[in-house]
Amino acid sequence: MKIYLVGGAVRDRLLDFPVVERDWLVVGANADDLLTQGFKLVGKDFPVFLHPETHDEFALARTERKTAPGYKGFEVNAAPDVTLEDDLLRRDLTINAMALDEDGELIDPFGGRADLDQRILRHVSPAFNEDPVRVLRVARFAARYGHLGFTVAPETLQLMRDMVDSGEIDHLVAERVWAELSKSLVETTPAAFFEVLRDCGALRVIFPELDALFGIPQPPQYHPEIDTGIHSLMALNQATRLSSKPEIRLAALLHDLGKAKTPPERWPSHHGHERKGLALLEQLCQRLRVPNGFKALCAHVMEFHTHCHRAFDLRADTLVDLLQMIGAFKSVANLDDFLLACEADARGRTGLEDRAYPQADYIRQVFDIVSPIDITVVAVDGLKGPEIGAAIRRARCQAVDDYKRMHSQGQKTVEPTSQSQAVLC
Repeated sequence: MKIYLVGGAVRDRLLDFPVVERDWLVVGANADDLLTQGFKLVGKDFPVFLHPETHDEFALARTERKTAPGYKGFEVNAAPDVTLEDDLLRRDLTINAMALDEDGELIDPFGGRADLDQRILRHVSPAFNEDPVRVLRVARFAARYGHLGFTVAPETLQLMRDMVDSGEIDHLVAERVWAELSKSLVETTPAAFFEVLRDCGALRVIFPELDALFGIPQPPQYHPEIDTGIHSLMALNQATRLSSKPEIRLAALLHDLGKAKTPPERWPSHHGHERKGLALLEQLCQRLRVPNGFKALCAHVMEFHTHCHRAFDLRADTLVDLLQMIGAFKSVANLDDFLLACEADARGRTGLEDRAYPQADYIRQVFDIVSPIDITVVAVDGLKGPEIGAAIRRARCQAVDDYKRMHSQGQKTVEPTSQSQAVLC
């Protein structure tokens, strides 16, 4: 029995990246050999075991044979005579097909170290095309290492295109798509995930609602980048600058889905795109089984981002209703996440990436004024049920009116750089 450190731990150690988890490969053994040593079997599709003390994953060396479409259509052989190189050959990328032995010596039969040095994501063998999840994994690695200059090898990108054209990519299931997407959203350059999928043609299959935005123009006076798809990725880049929360990043990316519903004869105007996109968002979230927390924020940002951009022009009652509809009175986090996603949208435009977004501070100040006004403030004998909520709303609106009146008298605490510039399409 020989044990090797394999996969991501080797790759990240060579890149001087933090090693989060360690995967070990066991060669020359069978399941009984590990079970008798106290290991716990956890793998369903192939033999994976947890170490009794460290809880690291130990897998038996294995080979795979394609038997059916999709990522589950494999026959696994984990016999003791499977070699280290046999196991490494079945892996997706050369940078993931390296191992360290017990003496710390690198075993690299497929040039992974050279590809690390050259910043290339390259497939190990033609068997890459047998598993559609690998398309998503390559895109995720691009999101993780894009800031280091990693690119996809042309021959690998072509193989990914072939998988799209052959229909292999159609066998992806929702759980695996969401798993790779959610991991990519917390990486350093999540926009690279979608760029790679678009380059190989998979975006139109996996995320058709997003793919449809590319080529749709917007008014150049508000969007110098013009293209809606490019703007969506720019908004994601800005959300990545502003927050590490994947919910905010996804909401910024998807906020303009409704512009795909604008008839071409009305381009570049997109009147009413905020609500038109809600059905598309619902469709995407149902298909990929997006968690409710992500879905709720995406819907709020989609429907009300232009309200946020026009905050200085909104009436008191509209501001109060906005806070109510985004759930600000239930959780301050709802407000903060909403404002950050809207700021990412405003900054996700060519030449405007560093522009101030005073609307966020203004809305926070309005919230600070009205949030203390609750049932204890408006308690009046005889008020019941809906009457109480209406009284709270009236009191909040009056407080905002008073605040806005102070602004008009020169006592502003927030000054927009230009109200006309605050209105975005």
